[in-house]
Amino acid sequence: MKYRNFGKFDFKPSALGFGAMRLPLVREGAPESEIDEKKATEMLYFAIDNGVNYLDTAYVYHKGQSEVFLGKILTKNYREKVKIASKLSLWNTENKNDPDKLLEEQLRRLRTDQIDFYLLHGLNKERWEKVKNLEIIEWAGKKIAEGKIGHLGFSFHDEYSLFQEIVDSYDKWTFCQIQYNFLDENFEAGTKGLKYASQKGLGVVVMEPLRGGKLANPPREVKEIWNKAEPTRTPVDWALQWLWNQPEVSLVLSGMSSLEQVKENIGSADRSKVNSLTPAELMVFGQVKQEYTHLTRILQ
Repeated sequence: MKYRNFGKFDFKPSALGFGAMRLPLVREGAPESEIDEKKATEMLYFAIDNGVNYLDTAYVYHKGQSEVFLGKILTKNYREKVKIASKLSLWNTENKNDPDKLLEEQLRRLRTDQIDFYLLHGLNKERWEKVKNLEIIEWAGKKIAEGKIGHLGFSFHDEYSLFQEIVDSYDKWTFCQIQYNFLDENFEAGTKGLKYASQKGLGVVVMEPLRGGKLANPPREVKEIWNKAEPTRTPVDWALQWLWNQPEVSLVLSGMSSLEQVKENIGSADRSKVNSLTPAELMVFGQVKQEYTHLTRILQ
């Protein structure tokens, strides 16, 4: 496994982080809360045994069962090998007492005394106003002092101008989490936000590297471009290497749902390197983006 920088913080995250939001279910069509614990445990243990040291979950993932599952399987030996990231559910936060209630429930679910990396979940303009009105950052500072939270960050879904405002509003952010992939360079925080946060010393965690799986199964026209490109890579590997090529990316989260996906992504992470893509390879991404744009116009 390759390890990367995490802003100014003295922590080396694995290039690949495990997103526990798309764990396998007990059967096709089962409720989201019914995790296939045998398969999911095998996946998590394989990932950790192969160097993954960052697990991402949230209060709402799998209807609350993601945190419960992680708490169950992360015995002392495995807990010591990983950092857990979870999130304050702002849509379940309506008054100043709610953050305490939610955090205490999360600590019980995860069977831990501290959540290593705690995020304000899905910040946008409306939720950011809630954060300010309920003085949640001040509350989080107290929880850090108490040792219940290790480090504070936020995940983000809105325009760049708001992203910059949030980054600049608090000088103790450790990290942020943004949606980012080779088609989303100018979407939400985008490349501009990635570089801005990195310059400010924040670790930058990337979510949706495959646009919810859409980039893993491209249309025929795009697949033909990938198939002709050198070196030979799967569409997933191309997309991941594009992210890991950028030094500002601290780690890439993947919401994996099978052991095969875990093995494939760990293999990609093992091959990753900053500034390793050649000009010819970067040109392939330009061709692919152009084709996606063309196809989108046709569909419109």
